[in-house]
Amino acid sequence: MCKRSNCPPGGCLPASPPDCMTIPQLRELQLRRLQNVVSRAYDRVPLFRNRMNERGLTPADIRSLDDVVKLPFTEKVDLRDTYPFGLFASDMADIVRLHASSGTTGKPIVVAYTAEDIKVWDSVMVRAFACCGLHRGDVVQNAYGYGLFTGGLGFHYGAEALGATVIPISGGNTDRQIMIMRDLGTTVICCTPSYFVHLTERAGEMGIDMKQLPLRAGMFGAEPWSEGMRQYIETRTNIKAFDIYGLSEIIGPGVAVECLGRDGMFVFEDHFYPEIVDPKTGEPLPEGREGELVLTTLSKQAMPMIRYRTHDITAFVDGPVDCGRTLRRIRRIKNRSDDMFIIRGVNVFPSQIEAAMLAIDGTLPHYQIVLTRTKGLDEVEVQVEVTAEIFSDTVGAMQALQQRLASAIERTVNIRVKVRLVEPNTIERSQGKAKRVIDKRRI
Repeated sequence: MCKRSNCPPGGCLPASPPDCMTIPQLRELQLRRLQNVVSRAYDRVPLFRNRMNERGLTPADIRSLDDVVKLPFTEKVDLRDTYPFGLFASDMADIVRLHASSGTTGKPIVVAYTAEDIKVWDSVMVRAFACCGLHRGDVVQNAYGYGLFTGGLGFHYGAEALGATVIPISGGNTDRQIMIMRDLGTTVICCTPSYFVHLTERAGEMGIDMKQLPLRAGMFGAEPWSEGMRQYIETRTNIKAFDIYGLSEIIGPGVAVECLGRDGMFVFEDHFYPEIVDPKTGEPLPEGREGELVLTTLSKQAMPMIRYRTHDITAFVDGPVDCGRTLRRIRRIKNRSDDMFIIRGVNVFPSQIEAAMLAIDGTLPHYQIVLTRTKGLDEVEVQVEVTAEIFSDTVGAMQALQQRLASAIERTVNIRVKVRLVEPNTIERSQGKAKRVIDKRRI
Protein backbone atom coordinates (compact mmCIF):
# COMPACT_ATOMS: atom_id res chain seq x y z
CA MET A 1 0.00 0.00 0.00
CA CYS A 2 1.27 3.46 -0.88
CA LYS A 3 2.29 5.38 2.28
CA ARG A 4 3.06 8.75 0.71
CA SER A 5 1.54 11.67 2.58
CA ASN A 6 0.55 13.48 -0.62
CA CYS A 7 -1.74 10.67 -1.80
CA PRO A 8 -5.40 11.46 -1.11
CA PRO A 9 -7.60 8.95 0.74
CA GLY A 10 -8.54 6.26 -1.74
CA GLY A 11 -6.29 7.82 -4.38
CA CYS A 12 -3.77 4.98 -4.40
CA LEU A 13 -4.42 1.27 -4.35
CA PRO A 14 -2.07 -1.64 -3.62
CA ALA A 15 -1.56 -1.96 -7.37
CA SER A 16 -0.58 1.66 -7.96
CA PRO A 17 2.48 2.91 -6.00
CA PRO A 18 4.20 3.79 -9.33
CA ASP A 19 1.76 6.70 -9.65
CA CYS A 20 3.66 8.47 -6.86
CA MET A 21 7.25 7.33 -7.39
CA THR A 22 9.96 9.95 -7.17
CA ILE A 23 11.13 11.11 -10.58
CA PRO A 24 14.63 9.55 -10.22
CA GLN A 25 13.05 6.21 -9.25
CA LEU A 26 10.67 6.36 -12.20
CA ARG A 27 13.40 7.25 -14.70
CA GLU A 28 15.59 4.41 -13.42
CA LEU A 29 12.71 1.96 -13.85
CA GLN A 30 11.92 3.29 -17.31
CA LEU A 31 15.51 2.95 -18.49
CA ARG A 32 15.81 -0.61 -17.23
CA ARG A 33 12.56 -1.59 -18.91
CA LEU A 34 13.42 0.26 -22.12
CA GLN A 35 16.73 -1.61 -22.40
CA ASN A 36 14.95 -4.93 -21.80
CA VAL A 37 12.19 -4.30 -24.34
CA VAL A 38 14.64 -3.13 -27.00
CA SER A 39 16.71 -6.28 -26.50
CA ARG A 40 13.59 -8.45 -26.71
CA ALA A 41 12.38 -6.76 -29.91
CA TYR A 42 15.85 -6.89 -31.47
CA ASP A 43 16.24 -10.59 -30.73
CA ARG A 44 12.73 -11.70 -31.72
CA VAL A 45 11.22 -9.28 -34.27
CA PRO A 46 12.96 -9.31 -37.68
CA LEU A 47 11.46 -5.99 -38.84
CA PHE A 48 12.78 -4.16 -35.80
CA ARG A 49 16.18 -5.87 -35.92
CA ASN A 50 16.61 -4.96 -39.61
CA ARG A 51 15.78 -1.32 -38.94
CA MET A 52 18.20 -1.20 -36.01
CA ASN A 53 20.92 -2.74 -38.17
CA GLU A 54 20.26 -0.19 -40.93
CA ARG A 55 21.01 2.53 -38.38
CA GLY A 56 24.09 0.75 -37.09
CA LEU A 57 22.46 0.28 -33.69
CA THR A 58 22.45 -2.56 -31.22
CA PRO A 59 20.58 -2.78 -27.90
CA ALA A 60 23.84 -1.95 -26.12
CA ASP A 61 23.68 1.56 -27.63
CA ILE A 62 20.65 2.41 -25.46
CA ARG A 63 22.47 3.70 -22.38
CA SER A 64 20.06 6.45 -21.28
CA LEU A 65 16.45 7.46 -21.81
CA ASP A 66 17.68 10.19 -24.16
CA ASP A 67 18.88 7.44 -26.49
CA VAL A 68 15.27 6.51 -27.28
CA VAL A 69 15.36 9.04 -30.15
CA LYS A 70 17.98 6.88 -31.89
CA LEU A 71 15.44 4.08 -32.30
CA PRO A 72 13.32 3.69 -35.44
CA PHE A 73 9.64 4.55 -35.44
CA THR A 74 6.91 1.95 -35.80
CA GLU A 75 3.84 2.85 -37.87
CA LYS A 76 0.38 1.33 -38.22
CA VAL A 77 1.28 0.24 -41.74
CA ASP A 78 3.97 -2.01 -40.22
CA LEU A 79 1.30 -4.02 -38.42
CA ARG A 80 -0.68 -4.41 -41.63
CA ASP A 81 2.37 -5.26 -43.75
CA THR A 82 3.42 -8.00 -41.30
CA TYR A 83 -0.14 -9.32 -40.81
CA PRO A 84 -0.96 -11.39 -38.90
CA PHE A 85 1.96 -12.43 -36.63
CA GLY A 86 5.05 -10.66 -38.01
CA LEU A 87 5.59 -8.34 -35.02
CA PHE A 88 5.10 -10.98 -32.34
CA ALA A 89 8.00 -11.39 -29.91
CA SER A 90 6.50 -14.42 -28.14
CA ASP A 91 5.77 -17.95 -29.29
CA MET A 92 2.10 -18.71 -29.94
CA ALA A 93 2.22 -21.18 -27.06
CA ASP A 94 2.82 -18.23 -24.71
CA ILE A 95 0.09 -16.01 -26.15
CA VAL A 96 -3.19 -16.21 -24.27
CA ARG A 97 -5.28 -13.67 -26.18
CA LEU A 98 -5.56 -12.01 -29.58
CA HIS A 99 -7.47 -8.84 -30.41
CA ALA A 100 -7.90 -7.16 -33.78
CA SER A 101 -9.13 -3.94 -35.32
CA SER A 102 -12.17 -3.80 -37.57
CA GLY A 103 -10.02 -3.62 -40.68
CA THR A 104 -12.07 -0.84 -42.28
CA THR A 105 -9.05 0.56 -44.13
CA GLY A 106 -7.47 -2.70 -45.25
CA LYS A 107 -6.17 -5.71 -43.37
CA PRO A 108 -7.02 -5.72 -39.67
CA ILE A 109 -4.40 -5.04 -37.05
CA VAL A 110 -3.79 -8.08 -34.85
CA VAL A 111 -2.43 -7.56 -31.33
CA ALA A 112 -1.32 -10.22 -28.86
CA TYR A 113 -1.00 -10.65 -25.12
CA THR A 114 0.85 -13.05 -22.85
CA ALA A 115 -0.55 -13.83 -19.41
CA GLU A 116 1.85 -11.25 -17.97
CA ASP A 117 0.65 -8.64 -20.49
CA ILE A 118 -2.93 -9.23 -19.33
CA LYS A 119 -1.85 -8.68 -15.72
CA VAL A 120 -0.25 -5.36 -16.69
CA TRP A 121 -3.40 -4.36 -18.56
CA ASP A 122 -5.58 -5.14 -15.55
CA SER A 123 -3.25 -3.19 -13.25
CA VAL A 124 -3.20 -0.01 -15.37
CA MET A 125 -6.98 -0.14 -15.67
CA VAL A 126 -7.28 -0.44 -11.87
CA ARG A 127 -5.05 2.62 -11.58
CA ALA A 128 -7.19 4.42 -14.18
CA PHE A 129 -10.39 3.73 -12.25
CA ALA A 130 -8.71 4.88 -9.03
CA CYS A 131 -7.62 8.12 -10.70
CA CYS A 132 -11.30 8.87 -11.36
CA GLY A 133 -12.31 8.15 -7.76
CA LEU A 134 -13.96 4.81 -8.49
CA HIS A 135 -13.79 1.99 -5.96
CA ARG A 136 -15.04 -1.35 -4.73
CA GLY A 137 -18.82 -1.16 -4.48
CA ASP A 138 -19.31 0.84 -7.69
CA VAL A 139 -21.62 -0.71 -10.28
CA VAL A 140 -19.92 -0.34 -13.66
CA GLN A 141 -22.04 -0.60 -16.81
CA ASN A 142 -19.62 -1.40 -19.62
CA ALA A 143 -21.15 -0.33 -22.94
CA TYR A 144 -17.92 -0.62 -24.93
CA GLY A 145 -17.98 -3.35 -27.54
CA TYR A 146 -16.78 -6.81 -26.60
CA GLY A 147 -15.12 -9.28 -28.95
CA LEU A 148 -12.06 -8.39 -31.00
CA PHE A 149 -12.24 -4.71 -29.98
CA THR A 150 -10.04 -4.09 -26.91
CA GLY A 151 -12.43 -1.70 -25.19
CA GLY A 152 -14.94 -4.18 -23.78
CA LEU A 153 -12.60 -6.65 -22.11
CA GLY A 154 -10.13 -3.95 -21.07
CA PHE A 155 -12.73 -2.11 -19.01
CA HIS A 156 -14.38 -5.34 -17.86
CA TYR A 157 -11.37 -7.02 -16.29
CA GLY A 158 -9.99 -3.77 -14.91
CA ALA A 159 -13.26 -3.02 -13.11
CA GLU A 160 -13.42 -6.55 -11.73
CA ALA A 161 -9.83 -6.28 -10.50
CA LEU A 162 -10.82 -3.03 -8.80
CA GLY A 163 -13.51 -4.92 -6.91
CA ALA A 164 -16.44 -3.22 -8.65
CA THR A 165 -19.58 -4.94 -9.88
CA VAL A 166 -19.50 -5.18 -13.67
CA ILE A 167 -22.51 -5.20 -16.00
CA PRO A 168 -21.08 -6.52 -19.31
CA ILE A 169 -23.84 -5.10 -21.51
CA SER A 170 -21.62 -4.18 -24.50
CA GLY A 171 -22.75 -1.64 -27.10
CA GLY A 172 -26.14 -1.08 -28.66
CA ASN A 173 -29.72 -1.87 -27.59
CA THR A 174 -30.16 1.61 -26.17
CA ASP A 175 -33.55 1.12 -24.48
CA ARG A 176 -32.24 -1.93 -22.64
CA GLN A 177 -29.12 0.03 -21.60
CA ILE A 178 -31.33 2.64 -19.95
CA MET A 179 -33.55 0.05 -18.25
CA ILE A 180 -30.51 -1.77 -16.86
CA MET A 181 -28.97 1.52 -15.75
CA ARG A 182 -32.10 2.40 -13.81
CA ASP A 183 -33.02 -1.03 -12.45
CA LEU A 184 -29.54 -2.25 -11.44
CA GLY A 185 -28.36 1.01 -9.93
CA THR A 186 -25.45 1.74 -12.28
CA THR A 187 -23.02 4.25 -10.76
CA VAL A 188 -20.39 4.31 -13.55
CA ILE A 189 -20.92 4.20 -17.31
CA CYS A 190 -18.12 3.31 -19.74
CA CYS A 191 -18.69 4.06 -23.45
CA THR A 192 -17.89 6.57 -26.18
CA PRO A 193 -19.00 10.12 -25.36
CA SER A 194 -21.16 10.34 -28.47
CA TYR A 195 -23.03 7.19 -27.49
CA PHE A 196 -23.64 8.48 -23.98
CA VAL A 197 -25.17 11.65 -25.44
CA HIS A 198 -27.49 9.36 -27.41
CA LEU A 199 -28.34 7.47 -24.20
CA THR A 200 -29.25 10.67 -22.38
CA GLU A 201 -31.46 11.85 -25.25
CA ARG A 202 -33.24 8.52 -25.50
CA ALA A 203 -33.75 8.46 -21.72
CA GLY A 204 -35.50 11.82 -21.99
CA GLU A 205 -37.79 10.44 -24.69
CA MET A 206 -38.63 7.54 -22.36
CA GLY A 207 -39.50 9.96 -19.55
CA ILE A 208 -36.44 9.06 -17.46
CA ASP A 209 -34.56 11.88 -15.76
CA MET A 210 -30.88 10.95 -15.77
CA LYS A 211 -30.32 13.27 -12.81
CA GLN A 212 -32.50 11.02 -10.67
CA LEU A 213 -30.33 7.94 -11.29
CA PRO A 214 -27.40 6.94 -9.01
CA LEU A 215 -25.03 7.38 -11.97
CA ARG A 216 -22.10 9.50 -10.76
CA ALA A 217 -19.23 9.03 -13.22
CA GLY A 218 -18.56 8.29 -16.85
CA MET A 219 -15.30 7.07 -18.42
CA PHE A 220 -15.37 8.16 -22.03
CA GLY A 221 -12.85 7.44 -24.76
CA ALA A 222 -12.23 5.77 -28.14
CA GLU A 223 -12.93 9.03 -30.02
CA PRO A 224 -11.78 12.66 -29.75
CA TRP A 225 -14.22 14.86 -27.81
CA SER A 226 -14.20 18.47 -26.75
CA GLU A 227 -14.58 20.33 -23.47
CA GLY A 228 -17.88 21.57 -24.87
CA MET A 229 -19.06 17.98 -25.14
CA ARG A 230 -18.08 17.39 -21.49
CA GLN A 231 -20.09 20.42 -20.39
CA TYR A 232 -23.06 19.30 -22.47
CA ILE A 233 -22.99 15.87 -20.80
CA GLU A 234 -22.55 17.15 -17.27
CA THR A 235 -25.28 19.78 -17.41
CA ARG A 236 -27.80 17.11 -18.39
CA THR A 237 -26.76 14.52 -15.81
CA ASN A 238 -25.22 14.40 -12.34
CA ILE A 239 -22.08 12.66 -13.52
CA LYS A 240 -18.45 13.68 -13.69
CA ALA A 241 -17.17 12.91 -17.17
CA PHE A 242 -13.59 11.60 -17.35
CA ASP A 243 -11.36 11.23 -20.39
CA ILE A 244 -9.49 7.93 -20.79
CA TYR A 245 -7.02 7.18 -23.56
CA GLY A 246 -5.64 4.05 -25.08
CA LEU A 247 -5.07 2.24 -28.35
CA SER A 248 -5.00 -1.41 -29.29
CA GLU A 249 -1.50 -1.27 -30.71
CA ILE A 250 -0.11 -0.31 -27.29
CA ILE A 251 -2.39 -2.28 -24.95
CA GLY A 252 -5.98 -1.02 -25.28
CA PRO A 253 -7.67 1.39 -22.86
CA GLY A 254 -5.56 2.35 -19.85
CA VAL A 255 -2.61 4.17 -21.39
CA ALA A 256 -3.60 7.52 -19.85
CA VAL A 257 -6.50 8.96 -17.85
CA GLU A 258 -7.64 12.08 -16.01
CA CYS A 259 -7.73 12.30 -12.23
CA LEU A 260 -10.37 14.08 -10.17
CA GLY A 261 -8.71 17.42 -10.98
CA ARG A 262 -9.22 16.80 -14.72
CA ASP A 263 -6.25 18.90 -15.78
CA GLY A 264 -4.69 16.63 -18.39
CA MET A 265 -4.36 12.86 -18.54
CA PHE A 266 -1.72 10.97 -16.56
CA VAL A 267 0.30 8.59 -18.73
CA PHE A 268 1.15 5.36 -16.93
CA GLU A 269 4.69 5.91 -18.04
CA ASP A 270 6.20 3.10 -16.03
CA HIS A 271 4.68 0.92 -18.80
CA PHE A 272 4.29 3.37 -21.72
CA TYR A 273 7.12 5.81 -22.44
CA PRO A 274 5.73 8.99 -24.06
CA GLU A 275 7.34 11.42 -26.48
CA ILE A 276 5.97 14.40 -28.41
CA VAL A 277 7.40 14.83 -31.91
CA ASP A 278 6.82 17.07 -34.90
CA PRO A 279 4.19 15.25 -37.02
CA LYS A 280 5.98 16.18 -40.24
CA THR A 281 9.65 15.68 -39.37
CA GLY A 282 9.48 13.21 -36.48
CA GLU A 283 11.89 15.39 -34.51
CA PRO A 284 11.35 15.67 -30.72
CA LEU A 285 9.61 18.86 -29.62
CA PRO A 286 10.39 20.97 -26.53
CA GLU A 287 8.30 20.43 -23.39
CA GLY A 288 4.88 22.04 -23.74
CA ARG A 289 4.87 22.21 -27.56
CA GLU A 290 1.96 20.51 -29.29
CA GLY A 291 2.80 17.61 -31.56
CA GLU A 292 2.26 13.92 -32.24
CA LEU A 293 2.26 11.47 -29.36
CA VAL A 294 4.76 8.62 -29.74
CA LEU A 295 4.63 5.68 -27.34
CA THR A 296 7.03 2.86 -26.49
CA THR A 297 5.77 -0.11 -24.50
CA LEU A 298 8.18 -0.78 -21.65
CA SER A 299 6.79 -4.09 -20.39
CA LYS A 300 4.89 -5.66 -23.29
CA GLN A 301 6.09 -9.18 -24.00
CA ALA A 302 3.93 -10.55 -26.80
CA MET A 303 4.16 -7.57 -29.14
CA PRO A 304 6.45 -4.76 -27.99
CA MET A 305 5.90 -1.46 -29.76
CA ILE A 306 8.99 0.72 -30.14
CA ARG A 307 8.35 4.44 -30.78
CA TYR A 308 4.86 3.85 -32.15
CA ARG A 309 3.45 6.88 -33.98
CA THR A 310 -0.10 7.28 -32.70
CA HIS A 311 -1.04 10.23 -34.98
CA ASP A 312 -2.77 11.73 -31.94
CA ILE A 313 -2.01 15.41 -31.40
CA THR A 314 -1.32 16.58 -27.84
CA ALA A 315 1.29 18.18 -25.57
CA PHE A 316 2.73 17.56 -22.13
CA VAL A 317 1.04 19.47 -19.29
CA ASP A 318 3.33 21.06 -16.74
CA GLY A 319 2.73 22.13 -13.15
CA PRO A 320 1.82 20.50 -9.82
CA VAL A 321 -1.35 18.49 -9.20
CA ASP A 322 -3.36 18.15 -5.99
CA CYS A 323 -3.56 14.36 -6.18
CA GLY A 324 0.21 13.99 -5.69
CA ARG A 325 0.83 11.78 -8.71
CA THR A 326 4.23 12.31 -10.28
CA LEU A 327 3.50 10.86 -13.72
CA ARG A 328 3.60 13.14 -16.74
CA ARG A 329 0.32 14.42 -18.09
CA ILE A 330 -0.81 15.03 -21.65
CA ARG A 331 -3.53 17.35 -22.87
CA ARG A 332 -6.86 16.02 -24.05
CA ILE A 333 -6.53 14.32 -27.46
CA LYS A 334 -8.62 16.68 -29.55
CA ASN A 335 -7.13 15.93 -32.94
CA ARG A 336 -5.62 13.12 -34.93
CA SER A 337 -3.18 14.05 -37.65
CA ASP A 338 -4.78 11.44 -39.92
CA ASP A 339 -8.31 12.82 -39.21
CA MET A 340 -7.25 16.21 -40.49
CA PHE A 341 -8.58 17.34 -43.85
CA ILE A 342 -7.21 20.16 -45.97
CA ILE A 343 -9.54 22.72 -47.54
CA ARG A 344 -8.06 25.40 -49.78
CA GLY A 345 -4.69 24.96 -48.11
CA VAL A 346 -6.03 25.17 -44.54
CA ASN A 347 -5.64 22.27 -42.10
CA VAL A 348 -8.96 21.53 -40.38
CA PHE A 349 -9.76 19.10 -37.56
CA PRO A 350 -13.34 17.95 -36.81
CA SER A 351 -12.83 18.79 -33.13
CA GLN A 352 -12.28 22.46 -34.02
CA ILE A 353 -15.68 22.56 -35.68
CA GLU A 354 -17.24 20.76 -32.70
CA ALA A 355 -15.82 23.25 -30.23
CA ALA A 356 -17.05 26.24 -32.25
CA MET A 357 -20.47 24.68 -32.74
CA LEU A 358 -21.10 23.75 -29.10
CA ALA A 359 -20.30 27.30 -27.98
CA ILE A 360 -23.56 28.41 -29.65
CA ASP A 361 -26.81 27.88 -27.73
CA GLY A 362 -29.50 25.83 -29.44
CA THR A 363 -27.23 23.27 -31.11
CA LEU A 364 -26.92 19.61 -30.21
CA PRO A 365 -23.64 17.63 -30.16
CA HIS A 366 -24.65 15.74 -33.29
CA TYR A 367 -23.07 16.93 -36.50
CA GLN A 368 -21.57 15.72 -39.72
CA ILE A 369 -19.01 17.32 -42.01
CA VAL A 370 -19.57 16.67 -45.71
CA LEU A 371 -16.71 17.40 -48.10
CA THR A 372 -17.47 17.87 -51.80
CA ARG A 373 -15.67 19.23 -54.87
CA THR A 374 -17.41 21.54 -57.34
CA LYS A 375 -15.62 22.71 -60.50
CA GLY A 376 -12.31 21.78 -58.92
CA LEU A 377 -12.96 23.67 -55.66
CA ASP A 378 -13.32 21.90 -52.32
CA GLU A 379 -16.42 22.79 -50.31
CA VAL A 380 -17.41 22.05 -46.71
CA GLU A 381 -20.95 21.64 -45.45
CA VAL A 382 -21.53 21.22 -41.72
CA GLN A 383 -24.86 19.60 -40.93
CA VAL A 384 -25.85 20.48 -37.36
CA GLU A 385 -28.76 19.19 -35.34
CA VAL A 386 -30.66 21.84 -33.39
CA THR A 387 -33.18 21.55 -30.59
CA ALA A 388 -36.84 20.96 -31.44
CA GLU A 389 -37.67 24.47 -30.16
CA ILE A 390 -35.17 26.09 -32.49
CA PHE A 391 -36.18 23.96 -35.47
CA SER A 392 -39.84 24.94 -35.06
CA ASP A 393 -39.00 28.64 -34.64
CA THR A 394 -39.36 31.31 -37.30
CA VAL A 395 -37.36 31.27 -40.51
CA GLY A 396 -35.60 34.42 -39.35
CA ALA A 397 -34.49 32.80 -36.10
CA MET A 398 -33.17 29.76 -37.98
CA GLN A 399 -31.25 31.95 -40.40
CA ALA A 400 -29.77 33.95 -37.53
CA LEU A 401 -28.56 30.78 -35.79
CA GLN A 402 -27.19 29.48 -39.06
CA GLN A 403 -25.20 32.68 -39.52
CA ARG A 404 -23.88 32.61 -35.94
CA LEU A 405 -22.69 29.03 -36.42
CA ALA A 406 -21.05 29.79 -39.77
CA SER A 407 -19.28 32.82 -38.29
CA ALA A 408 -18.11 30.89 -35.19
CA ILE A 409 -16.70 28.09 -37.34
CA GLU A 410 -15.02 30.53 -39.72
CA ARG A 411 -13.35 32.34 -36.80
CA THR A 412 -12.04 29.02 -35.52
CA VAL A 413 -10.81 27.33 -38.72
CA ASN A 414 -10.29 30.40 -40.96
CA ILE A 415 -12.38 29.15 -43.86
CA ARG A 416 -15.98 29.73 -44.84
CA VAL A 417 -18.26 26.74 -44.55
CA LYS A 418 -21.87 26.15 -45.43
CA VAL A 419 -24.01 25.37 -42.38
CA ARG A 420 -27.21 23.39 -42.73
CA LEU A 421 -29.49 23.09 -39.72
CA VAL A 422 -31.33 19.80 -39.43
CA GLU A 423 -34.02 18.67 -37.04
CA PRO A 424 -33.33 16.42 -34.03
CA ASN A 425 -32.58 12.73 -34.72
CA THR A 426 -31.70 13.41 -38.36
CA ILE A 427 -28.03 12.45 -38.13
CA GLU A 428 -27.43 8.74 -37.65
CA ARG A 429 -26.38 7.77 -34.13
CA SER A 430 -23.35 5.57 -33.63
CA GLN A 431 -23.16 2.84 -31.00
CA GLY A 432 -19.39 2.97 -31.20
CA LYS A 433 -17.12 5.65 -32.62
CA ALA A 434 -19.01 8.50 -34.25
CA LYS A 435 -18.36 9.06 -37.97
CA ARG A 436 -17.94 12.81 -38.24
CA VAL A 437 -16.58 13.32 -41.77
CA ILE A 438 -18.08 12.13 -45.06
CA ASP A 439 -15.63 12.82 -47.86
CA LYS A 440 -17.40 12.72 -51.22
CA ARG A 441 -14.46 14.22 -53.10
CA ARG A 442 -13.17 10.77 -54.02
CA ILE A 443 -16.55 9.27 -54.86
